[in-house]
Amino acid sequence: MTPGLELDFIVPGNPQIKTGGYIYDHRIIEGLTKLGWQVKVHSFDPSFPFPTKKALKSAREILHKISSGNLVIIDGLALGGIPNLIEEQKKRLRIMALVHHPLALETGLSNQERKVLHQSEKRCLSMIKQIFVTSQWTKKQILKFSKSNNKIHVVVPGTDRADLAHGSKGDLVNMLCVATLTPRKGHLILFNALEKLPKNSWHLYCVGSLERDSKTVKKLRSQIERLKLTEHITLVGEVNLKDLSAYYDNTDLFVLASHLEGYGMVISEAIARGLPVICTSAGAVSETIAADAALLVPEGDSIKLSNTLLEAINDRNVLIKLANKSRAVRNKLPTWNESCNKFSKILREIN
Repeated sequence: MTPGLELDFIVPGNPQIKTGGYIYDHRIIEGLTKLGWQVKVHSFDPSFPFPTKKALKSAREILHKISSGNLVIIDGLALGGIPNLIEEQKKRLRIMALVHHPLALETGLSNQERKVLHQSEKRCLSMIKQIFVTSQWTKKQILKFSKSNNKIHVVVPGTDRADLAHGSKGDLVNMLCVATLTPRKGHLILFNALEKLPKNSWHLYCVGSLERDSKTVKKLRSQIERLKLTEHITLVGEVNLKDLSAYYDNTDLFVLASHLEGYGMVISEAIARGLPVICTSAGAVSETIAADAALLVPEGDSIKLSNTLLEAINDRNVLIKLANKSRAVRNKLPTWNESCNKFSKILREIN
């Protein structure tokens, strides 16, 4: 630990959750600690960004206990629910935001929920001068509705260097989708697209939490049964890093049908292994290295996605060409060390 390098980091719920935003937070915190920062992690109630009264009371107590003048980073998922608390604490604490993507763009919200989140996040960001984001795309979205004098710092997620995937080497094309089963990740669109493919040519493994959104999981299970895909789609659930690496290694094609991505970390992880990638161009994806390697299809277009997947499983040369694209750019992906060093450098300048 280096004297004077102290940081309070606030996340909603359990910071060990295996989703892109939480993994980013965890890796940045881990990297900053190695670089000499003393990082104290605080967890808000998981009800954010729509906190209960009890959750707001707890959040107020957590912020009040942080020493005056401290640097504080609040993850955007928590930030959007506390505009009044930001108002109370903005002069006492040096509050910064970490925004993965604007909350109001989340899939599955009602019009009222979307309006509330937009106004709440807009108000919060107007009071914060230093904002970290995970992509240039997210920066552009914030600039559309934030007219304050804040400064936005882009620190994209890193990747771990990985061995090239071996693939399944079988007759079936093993597909892999790594994403928590929530509306934004587009599993419904993906399953509809797969239903039109020859059943004897592919199998899809979906790795991601089945507990975070039980309503969506129930809906997707019903969809799988209705489309008669129970023998062709496996909902794996959440796995540890060792098992996840094994799934990547046994994959012939990585797929993702998201409606929105603030960066698309799992796409980068697939590219790092030299895998063929077919995904939607949602959000930041089209502005990242993924655009140079993946085959992108329009968000929400199950027919286009189905036709693209059909071409890939019918012609192994398509998979080979996509794999070669991934191999050509995978070493251009930033490492976590590089991302953490950049984050630390910015914090030092602010400090």
